[in-house]
Amino acid sequence: MSYTALYRKFRPAQFADVKGQDHIITTLQNQIKANRIGHAYLFCGTRGTGKTTVAKIFARAVNCEHPVDGSPCGECDMCRSIAAGTSMNVIEIDAASNNGVDNIREIREEVAYRPTEGRYKVYIIDEVHMLSIGAFNALLTTLEEPPEYVIFILATTEVHKIPITILSRCQHYDFKRISIETITDRMRELMDAEGVEVEDKALKYIAKAADGSMRDALSLLDQCIAFYLGQKLIYDNVLEVLGAVDTDVFSRLLRKVIDRDVSGALDVVEELVMQGRELSQLAVDFTWYLRNLLLVKTSDNIEDVLDVSTENMEQLKEEAQMIEPDMLFRYIRIFSELSGQLKYATQKRVMLEVALIKLCTPAMEPDQDSLLERIRAIEEKVEKGMEAAANVQERVVYVNGGAGSGFDGSLGGREKLKLPSAVPEDVQEVVKNFRSIADGASGMVRGYLKKARLSLGGDNRLLIVLPDALAASVVGREDHVGELEGLIEEKIGKKVEVEVRHVEDGRHFEDTFVDIEQKINMEITVED
Repeated sequence: MSYTALYRKFRPAQFADVKGQDHIITTLQNQIKANRIGHAYLFCGTRGTGKTTVAKIFARAVNCEHPVDGSPCGECDMCRSIAAGTSMNVIEIDAASNNGVDNIREIREEVAYRPTEGRYKVYIIDEVHMLSIGAFNALLTTLEEPPEYVIFILATTEVHKIPITILSRCQHYDFKRISIETITDRMRELMDAEGVEVEDKALKYIAKAADGSMRDALSLLDQCIAFYLGQKLIYDNVLEVLGAVDTDVFSRLLRKVIDRDVSGALDVVEELVMQGRELSQLAVDFTWYLRNLLLVKTSDNIEDVLDVSTENMEQLKEEAQMIEPDMLFRYIRIFSELSGQLKYATQKRVMLEVALIKLCTPAMEPDQDSLLERIRAIEEKVEKGMEAAANVQERVVYVNGGAGSGFDGSLGGREKLKLPSAVPEDVQEVVKNFRSIADGASGMVRGYLKKARLSLGGDNRLLIVLPDALAASVVGREDHVGELEGLIEEKIGKKVEVEVRHVEDGRHFEDTFVDIEQKINMEITVED
């Protein structure tokens, strides 16, 4: 006999087997026991939550010869014929492929005939929202005044597409997404029946990936078991089959983002791509990881709410101390938007990398919620700049105040940084001729050098200081520095070492450098 998928093999046959929909099951059983059966039902809810399954059980229960507590007995001739699909009393219609007026007119003609056996004719119309407007209008009359022996069960995943005139004639039942715990328990029960060893952590991940759908969970479980047939199914196996990522990788990725390490974050993406991980699933799972981190950050005693291991909880608590809530809100917003975009994207990796670059560089976003992080980034740069300045000051030799020392009493006892009394002659010569030397450079370099200022970096090293990092990265290229040193050597006949720097964001040239073009003849003492 051919293999039967798990979700078909273990499809519930009794109301008691349906999981996660107790509010609906209890109502339907009470109606059957009290013989208060309606003529039209509308089952709404996401995929895989049991709409069609409950409709079939209900169809058997209302026709069962010996119902047990409102459920079909499963033993009588009616139960057996309906379960086998041979009964003429239960008619299943797929509205996606039978959505025309003619299909509904056939139903209207058929309902005029009483059932040959059993009490009720039950029409189960799946995906009813796919019916055309004309078909809905044709169905309306039958729904309004059906024969007493006819029951309509309409099932849909998109209730907003159904006309209000249809809704008002049906009993409306909303099928909820099934909880992770309920799905996990059901899968554990089925795996025990099948004799398959599965790690609890693996079942929980599959249940989470199913997003509230029991059918999706069983399909994913089937896929994982088939890949590791005959072996115990463990958590790492499930991640590999589903193309998912372990939480340790999310922790690494988050720490790169917190450190604003763009290249490090992109290296993690490269590693995941080479492992064949599904980037859409990565975005969803990382958003979930950020959500857990936000709960840990903003709530006390959250251990009972989050379904994570003790090790992962300690890791989350550690990371919660490294990040502010407003940053998490922004991260979650960006990745929530990304999750929706990746469904239809052809360049998923590019979109993921752009999102990570946004997280690392808040200045890219003009949104108000990124403003705090932009300010925080500037503060960090200023702090680093102050530390760098402090390190430079430790290397500078100050001159005590007094006659001829250049001490400026207006500074309240502080001493100015001054140029050496004799700047090396080679550097002086370059400074005097620098503008003409710069005019001889290649086009792009010549343009940037117009905004350059000069400083001293040692006995015979010229510092060319540019206003921003972009200009410094262009002029500071090895070939361009070599070009400048060649032009200098050609002009003055001596070799002078050139070093390119830039003024950090939020600082001024005078805060870090001394302008030797203006102060070429003043005293200074500098240590190499």
